[in-house]
Amino acid sequence: MIETGILLEFGAQKCEYNKGDRLFGEGEMAQNYYQVISGEIKMNNYNLDGKEFIQGIFKDGQSFGEPPLFADVKYPANAEAIVNSIVFKLSKKHFLDLLARNPEIHLKITQTLAKRLFYKAIMVSEISSQEPEHRILRILDYFKNHVHKKEVPFSFKVNLTRQQIADLTGLRVETVIRAMKSLEKKGELKIISRKVYR
Repeated sequence: MIETGILLEFGAQKCEYNKGDRLFGEGEMAQNYYQVISGEIKMNNYNLDGKEFIQGIFKDGQSFGEPPLFADVKYPANAEAIVNSIVFKLSKKHFLDLLARNPEIHLKITQTLAKRLFYKAIMVSEISSQEPEHRILRILDYFKNHVHKKEVPFSFKVNLTRQQIADLTGLRVETVIRAMKSLEKKGELKIISRKVYR
């Protein structure tokens, strides 16, 4: 997203997080810009029964948590390391200064946020009204086309667990497993050595 040299020039710190570490919690005031150097970070919520809902998963080069930073509000979700990760952290003051001095980066951030907003709008519609198979294909196609930029059939190796797919789509793990087997029979997915390809 933002080049390493520019982030360091404006005072970004490299922070290391172990698997399971929380970067920030739901309800905390947004104070920093975050960008993944390596690893995976998820943004999530838990309902009253303790069931997790994953808002998004962010990997190398991706940023997360910007909307509350711009809106000067509290985080609506937690950010947690899925695996050991290294992340750039830049204070809000320095981040806004960076954007003011680099309008092309500001535009890039705006485009990224617009794409995420579009994805959220689609997923809200999907989760509220569509069948499990349809929901799963939509989330996999989002990662395939928009995150990993793959176009060839079955070129995208899904690196999400069945549990993560369930948490992203609002389904139960058992439902995800059944639906994926059905999608394989229909030729929508390939499952080779327990790995899923779309």
